[in-house]
Amino acid sequence: MIGSILRNPIRKPRATAPGDVVLSVRDVSVDFGERTVLEGLDLDIRAGEVLALVGPNGAGKSTLINVITADVDARSGTVEIDGLPSYAWTNTELAMRRAVLLQQVDIAFPFSVEEVVDMGRAPWQQVSERDRDDLITAGAMRRTDIDRFADRHYPSLSGGERARAALARVLAQTASVMLLDEPTAAMDIKHQEMVLDLVRSYASTGCAVVIIVHNLDLAAAYADRIALLSRGRIVADGPPADVLTAELISQVYEHPVHILEDPFTGSPIVVPKRAPSRP
Repeated sequence: MIGSILRNPIRKPRATAPGDVVLSVRDVSVDFGERTVLEGLDLDIRAGEVLALVGPNGAGKSTLINVITADVDARSGTVEIDGLPSYAWTNTELAMRRAVLLQQVDIAFPFSVEEVVDMGRAPWQQVSERDRDDLITAGAMRRTDIDRFADRHYPSLSGGERARAALARVLAQTASVMLLDEPTAAMDIKHQEMVLDLVRSYASTGCAVVIIVHNLDLAAAYADRIALLSRGRIVADGPPADVLTAELISQVYEHPVHILEDPFTGSPIVVPKRAPSRP
């Protein structure tokens, strides 16, 4: 066993500069039975950037995340991370490079919140000191406002509290790419803003964040770039102001919208057209 470890040392993630491509998806297509879910999809994910994936239900956003994490097999195409195909890395090396937050995180055993968050340090056990792991775990709980729940059993938390604990575990993993599938879905306004501000600061350290979000206003406020998916294809990819246009959003979501400007930040605000309210 010792000889095997010496012969195959763990390859740590390489240093990157803002704007470097750290993960790429090339010509990926996915079928579920007779239905094509993704078709010829290309995407670059860059260090220091928050990329929001948006689009109607069934557009392929979660499937794309699942292809990146190898939880769904693609009919064709490749996924590269840190310059190599995903299959070239061991599971531990992949976990050092990308952390994943799924829509639903079910933990049946009565682990404490602190134990759940500390699971994020597992990939680093052979290369990190325990004291440093403890500091990172404590910091992740504090930043997600769950430190006061450290000793509680994870299943006893509310939906929003569990979502923040699951996010803390992802933060504790300190991966260079963070993939978040609707992390704010169960949260109130305060914690939505807190989490997205946290995501923004995480990217500012040079890491890459991919976030699926249904609230287009949040995507506009916090993302550097938006990729708009429709029927398994990326139909627009660029800065929020370029993607969130009335014509494009009305077409993709099949509902007319107005685009306004946030008076404080200047980011786009998407307002669905509605019938006038009755007096």
